[in-house]
Amino acid sequence: MNLKLLGSALIVAGTALGAGMLAIPMVLAQFGLLWGTLMMLFIWSGTTYAALLLLEASIKAGGGLGMNTIARKTLGKGGQVVTNGLLYALLVCLLMAYIIGAGDLVKKMMSSLGAELTMMQCQIAFALIAGIVVAAGTAAVDKLNRVLFAIMVVMLGLTLVSLVPTISVENLLEASSDSKIDLIKTSSVLFTSFGFVVVIPSLVTYNEDATHKQLRNMIIGGSCIPLVSYLFWLYAAMGNLSAEQMTSFANVSELIATLGAEHNMIKLVLSVFTGLALLTSFLGVAMALFDQNADAFKQNRAVTYVLTFILPLMGALWAADQFLAVLGYAGIILVFLAIFVPMAMTIKVRRLQSVQEDAVEYYQAGGGQLALGMSFLFGCFLLAAELI
Repeated sequence: MNLKLLGSALIVAGTALGAGMLAIPMVLAQFGLLWGTLMMLFIWSGTTYAALLLLEASIKAGGGLGMNTIARKTLGKGGQVVTNGLLYALLVCLLMAYIIGAGDLVKKMMSSLGAELTMMQCQIAFALIAGIVVAAGTAAVDKLNRVLFAIMVVMLGLTLVSLVPTISVENLLEASSDSKIDLIKTSSVLFTSFGFVVVIPSLVTYNEDATHKQLRNMIIGGSCIPLVSYLFWLYAAMGNLSAEQMTSFANVSELIATLGAEHNMIKLVLSVFTGLALLTSFLGVAMALFDQNADAFKQNRAVTYVLTFILPLMGALWAADQFLAVLGYAGIILVFLAIFVPMAMTIKVRRLQSVQEDAVEYYQAGGGQLALGMSFLFGCFLLAAELI
């Protein structure tokens, strides 16, 4: 077994598996089992294909590159500027949101231990300490992420063991809304929950000795883990609570409290899961921004460390109570960066390859022009859903 590839697949999964996972039942439960599952599969297939397009562009551009260099080689100077602008905006927004969320969790944890810290102190401590792991390199992130992910799987397993025996088939089949417009609106939340595309250039660099088939399988396998986790959690929560109850909750804490009232250990287990989900997402996104800065500025690790974390930390301190709003902005940026940019890169490298007589045989995402057209329509659908 190739542990580097396995670890890389877990980084893909861990970056996607953010704390937003816990809100998925609240978003989808009102539409029932069938439509909730179909929407989840639709979003997963679209984001995974876009990730394979980015993999193709990365390999054909030369491999071992950051998004900055891939954009310059495929889209030219103008495309490089646009891609960098989108990428920095996305990664900074995501890191801001994760620092805000993690700071709140650290504050509560320290308070339970008898140490009262301010929110600012907790956010700074989290960003600086977790940032050291990222600055140590992808290998360090990989090894820590494997441990954290294993604990997350155990936590999710304990949750399912508690909830599955009490699932009600009647609750699963219940749907309190048949509005397709409302269903489409949920796609923005689901799409952000599969936002792992930013780590692909870093993982291609990390797995420089892997075959193209292995890299493809790494992405598909890594994306399947959050898909399965989301569906299991959706079914378990839907089966234990009615659709009306789900839609009445103002936040995830109320959902956890309600489930915890009937299942004693659920509250603790899901609280641990939330913390680990935030941390694994932070590590994946911070790794992508660190490598992007290293590629763009060509500085040593200490300077790159400061460049990577100073802006997100300042933003988090400034917008300390805007966790969901920041994630909303990230969702709109992600549509362009995760769908349209990889598609444009792939179209360009395929055109260049078609005019080269002695072109080397490289990996190519399947589906041809039809799949590219469907990917474009998928991006337009997501934009419409974000703007509704």
